[in-house]
Amino acid sequence: MVLFFGSFWRSREGFPAYLLQYQTAHSLYLVVCRGVTRYALQDQMMRSVNAEGKETEMSEKWVSRMWVAVLCGILAAGSLMAQTEPAPAASPDPYANETTEQRDARMAWFRDAKFGMFIHWGVYAVPAGTYDGKRISGIGEWIMNRGKIPVAEYKAFAPDFTASKYDPKAWVALAKRAGMRYIVITSKHHDGFALFDSKVTDWDAVDASGAGRDLIDPLAKASRKAGLKFGLYYSQAQDWTHPGGAKARYKEGESWDEANKGDFDTYLRTIAAPQVEEILTRYKPDVLWWDTPTWMTTERAARLIPYVGRVPGIIHNNRLGGGFKGDTTTPEQHIPATGLPGDWEVCMTMNKTWGYKSYDHNWKSVEDITHKLCDIVSKGGNFLLNVGPTAEGEIPQESIDRLEAVGRWLDVNGEAIYGTTASPFHKLPWGRATKKVRENGATIYLHVFDWPGDGKLLVPGLRNDIRSASLLAGGKPIVTVQGDEGVTLQLPKSAPDAIASIIRLEVEGKLNVESVTLKQKADGSVLLDAAHVEINNPGYGDHAKIEHKGGKSNIGYWLDKRSWVKWTFVVKQPGTFTVSTEVASAADSALQWGLAGKLERESIASTGSYESFSTVTLGQVTIDKAGTCEFVVKPVQKKWSPVNLRAVALTPVQ
Repeated sequence: MVLFFGSFWRSREGFPAYLLQYQTAHSLYLVVCRGVTRYALQDQMMRSVNAEGKETEMSEKWVSRMWVAVLCGILAAGSLMAQTEPAPAASPDPYANETTEQRDARMAWFRDAKFGMFIHWGVYAVPAGTYDGKRISGIGEWIMNRGKIPVAEYKAFAPDFTASKYDPKAWVALAKRAGMRYIVITSKHHDGFALFDSKVTDWDAVDASGAGRDLIDPLAKASRKAGLKFGLYYSQAQDWTHPGGAKARYKEGESWDEANKGDFDTYLRTIAAPQVEEILTRYKPDVLWWDTPTWMTTERAARLIPYVGRVPGIIHNNRLGGGFKGDTTTPEQHIPATGLPGDWEVCMTMNKTWGYKSYDHNWKSVEDITHKLCDIVSKGGNFLLNVGPTAEGEIPQESIDRLEAVGRWLDVNGEAIYGTTASPFHKLPWGRATKKVRENGATIYLHVFDWPGDGKLLVPGLRNDIRSASLLAGGKPIVTVQGDEGVTLQLPKSAPDAIASIIRLEVEGKLNVESVTLKQKADGSVLLDAAHVEINNPGYGDHAKIEHKGGKSNIGYWLDKRSWVKWTFVVKQPGTFTVSTEVASAADSALQWGLAGKLERESIASTGSYESFSTVTLGQVTIDKAGTCEFVVKPVQKKWSPVNLRAVALTPVQ
């Protein structure tokens, strides 16, 4: 029996728990049945021997054997009865049975923080996007995979990863000036190189690189001393150096180099699992940021997730794989049009790459980054903004300049960001909103991107009584007027901030907001303009966005055929409508359009340029009943050429 249990236990990995229990019970049952039969036969043989005077001795042996058989039978029967209907396996996630109150307490700091610094740093900063004299396409930290660099050649870059100008206190100070509340750094990225002293490999900063020291520990200490939360990114599956590690775009066991081929399960057991244990026990991070679950199954992920329990209160994301959802959803390089349920965090670069790439100068503007921060927070999310230091440990000056500018804005307007929750409004044509709810009232922060020229700002659908209204910067009072469409604010002629001005509204009672404010007009028509559109962009690629030209707004930069747009509106007078759109295009194109789930196709002839707008009749739609509707426009992918789109009009058919 001991041998049976031992061999069974050693082979248990990868099996659901209830199957293990059932197999154990069934095996015990068979053992007992065979044992009782064997002992009964032996008893018959022993009775023939008893006539020769050995009856007492042999009977004692028989009784002992039978007691063992009976005991095993009882145990086996109990197991079988318990497993008649196998119970579901207990989740290895240490937070699986957490109460709502426990989760809220654990996630509280994250929900208040809103803004964090992501740091991608590693050996990939040495080639900085160039290999064998050629610029390798894609993001900088993927150069080994995209360039199919052999392991031996890639390792040769490590001596030049010196970190000679690395100043962790300066990095933390920059994050503080930027208004960031937490830091997450790559402890090991997909190239398998660890920034800490790993005991299971020499492919780390201490043993293989010119840095010759642990680069994680001083940053962790500096972050905590400054009052920032500290997190570690770890690539659990992809590893392009250690044999057996996963490789994106390759089947399991395949690679571009024989040196990194091997068994994935062996890699998980000998590299990933012990390194996860190392970083959690050594640095006790507040966040564990898994990434790219290539080749990960439920059974494989289940070997890693129990380590999360080594750090009480830790937060981990949804990228482990195997169906484990983690604590946070992580949209990458795009902002969900209407946010996401639960806790979520947008991770994004300031240019086009995560790891340092010497020739990537496609930097986002301060205005763009600030608007993205407001947009994300207004939808209930966090913003994890990346920097990619050089091999020497310097953060590019372009990143520093932008972070410091965002920090100056937050110095004045941070009240409208930190500790807030999502906007009560479905869509605001002039900006975004956040809120802080209290008993018998709320504070609403209006993030005004487009300051009205006539000084009148409508807050659509707001029905609460206004206790006070003021500019957040300076506190100047603002006059408010309640009307049928909402609350109108009488604003100063000039905006307090050129990027985003914040107005603080104190309202009485439980929030009462009519969320969808785009409505059918009195004549029965509906105008779906650019100010009310929801733009859905992919994670990577060119993103469509709102442009302002000649005093009018349009959807522009619609370069990626995966981008699509939607309007949500209310109809009180259903019927059949003629649909037209105002578009401009430099080449022939084609659109899918219509009510959600019922799309038609229409070709769009070139108007000659992206500035020459023309009205095109698309066809007709029928709205059967009054209520909330959604209208969608998508590219016809095989015929798509970028268009600028100002509006879609629905006109009742007389």
